[in-house]
Amino acid sequence: MHSHHYQAPPFVLTFLGTGTSQGVPMIGCYCPVCTSPDPRDRRTRTSVLIRTPHQQILIDTTPDLRFQALRENLAHVDAVLLTHAHTDHIMGFDDLRRFSELQQCAIPLYASVETMEKMKQIFGFVFEFSNSQKPPKGYLRIIPHLIEKTWSLREIEITPIPLVHGAMKTLGFVFSSKKEKLLAYYTDCQELSAEAIAAAQGARILVLDALRDQFHPTHLNFDQAIQAAHQIKAERTFFIHCSHEVSHAPREAQLPEGILIAYDGLKVILTH
Repeated sequence: MHSHHYQAPPFVLTFLGTGTSQGVPMIGCYCPVCTSPDPRDRRTRTSVLIRTPHQQILIDTTPDLRFQALRENLAHVDAVLLTHAHTDHIMGFDDLRRFSELQQCAIPLYASVETMEKMKQIFGFVFEFSNSQKPPKGYLRIIPHLIEKTWSLREIEITPIPLVHGAMKTLGFVFSSKKEKLLAYYTDCQELSAEAIAAAQGARILVLDALRDQFHPTHLNFDQAIQAAHQIKAERTFFIHCSHEVSHAPREAQLPEGILIAYDGLKVILTH
């Protein structure tokens, strides 16, 4: 219990996972990064948790969600946002049922029309139970919301930004309070449109896809991510979705000032 003097920080960003689709270490790989003793080189699939004094918002439900929740002692989720329906971002979806059970309520789920359709195909049983009057005990219950424009979750305003990710679109999210842009979260994208750059400009935190040094057809590489970070000019930029070609310590040391590589468990706290 907190004493009445305690004031929760207005905004805490926790990196639940920072790795690419297969995670790092990769199965059956014995490269220097996959065998690295540096804990920052162990990356579960990419996801973040946003905490304000009034709510906890989860972005994406990775195959590692259960493990991430146990590691971070996460026992409450007020809303879930999905960026897109690739396997590494959605396959822990059914692990949300524990939160549904603990909270004894349905969990609001926010996704684009396209992503929600894919979720219905893959997790049809969840949507069926959520429509029924009395779903079986212990099953996940959700309330689906289609993301079409800027909306608010309590004191936070969220603007969806379409991002190009190969043949599909990912949603980026810009989180704002009444007085400032707190966070721009852009995972899984190959380029940033002028709109995406403008929407993120001057954010306090920028979280950006940066897969590896080499060019990639569906993800930003480090050069592209650095260039985008320079255009956006956030207070602090964190790279995510890194592959096993990225060795945390030596690679971060080469980055420009104000740009860091995120790692699993990292917390970024914004004070007033």
